[in-house]
Amino acid sequence: MKIALITNSRIPSLTANSIQAMKVAQALMQLGYDLKMFAPKEADDVNYELLLTHYGLRLSPRLELLPSIKRLKRFDFILHAQSAAKKFGAELIYTWLPQSAVLGLWFGYPVVLEMHADNSGTLGAWWMRQFWKSDGRKLMTVTTSALRNALERSTNLQSHPERSRRIKDEAILLAPNGVELEKYGGLPNPVEARHQLNLPDGLTVGFTGHIYPGRGADLLFELAKQMPQVNFLWVGGTPELVDFWRGKLTEAKMTNVTMTGFVKHESIPLYQAAADILLMPYSRSIEASSGQDIAEVINPMKMFEYMAAGRAIVSADLPSIREVLNEESAVFCKPGEIGDWRLEIERLLADEPRRLALGAQARKDAARLTWMKREEMVMKGFVGIGK
Repeated sequence: MKIALITNSRIPSLTANSIQAMKVAQALMQLGYDLKMFAPKEADDVNYELLLTHYGLRLSPRLELLPSIKRLKRFDFILHAQSAAKKFGAELIYTWLPQSAVLGLWFGYPVVLEMHADNSGTLGAWWMRQFWKSDGRKLMTVTTSALRNALERSTNLQSHPERSRRIKDEAILLAPNGVELEKYGGLPNPVEARHQLNLPDGLTVGFTGHIYPGRGADLLFELAKQMPQVNFLWVGGTPELVDFWRGKLTEAKMTNVTMTGFVKHESIPLYQAAADILLMPYSRSIEASSGQDIAEVINPMKMFEYMAAGRAIVSADLPSIREVLNEESAVFCKPGEIGDWRLEIERLLADEPRRLALGAQARKDAARLTWMKREEMVMKGFVGIGK
């Protein structure tokens, strides 16, 4: 089957949407599908080797960058992508854009639509209603049950009974994000990982990922300040934010925090392995790169990586996080409650058997959450729609 992947993510970039799209593409290729990705042209053409390195891939899809004028809200790109998909001979449109999904259905294509966040505004809800009222073979994936509920509310399907009663069960699939488990095979223990990376000796609390608003940078800083006897490891972040927090650390004369800034994707597993505890310090409000609040529906790729690393996880207690983690695989804390976080981390640092048990269960659970298994499930779900 020839699949046209249509994404509005800038390729290459460091956004979660961009990374997720490339992981999906690789998994589909590993499953034997013939595909081509279409994305907005915002820079010079990128080469195959750059994509492999940037995203830590073994396989990269053919990529065609198409014209896109931002003031047109990407609609010109969507039209270009539809035409390019036809030229490619696509037998399936696989997209993260409701507009592309609707156009695909109108032109008679089977469609898989991935949703990772709620509808954005009135126009977004209108496009989603068009998706559900349009005829054709279609499947929508959601990363959490909470997202499905949010989409039903914002699309306001119940107020339009003449169009659709609600999202049809057979045309929607719960498909959380995934992990490349093979990258986490044979990781050293925390002490050896720290040695390999020339990190300070001693119990270490780690965090990897961007430091957008709501991602817990203030909490991380305060924890490190209140726990000077513990090493903290921050991996990732934009250069501007890394410089800002390094300045704050210097001003506070804190020497127990290592900030690496950006590291290559293939190095992330080793840095995660260097921690005795990995943190997901989300707030009750979480801002995505798009500016949208995603706290209710978040399904972070970081969570699956932490699980695969086999380390104890301490996470903000959010309902969408509990769709994947539980008390056997993680410790939960109230978002933003510094005292709660400090207490649970100190307890865990003093209890190595519990840390190891939590990490082992998380690793076991991650085995069923690979990107390939995810995409196999998505494509089986799509095939089932046609029966």
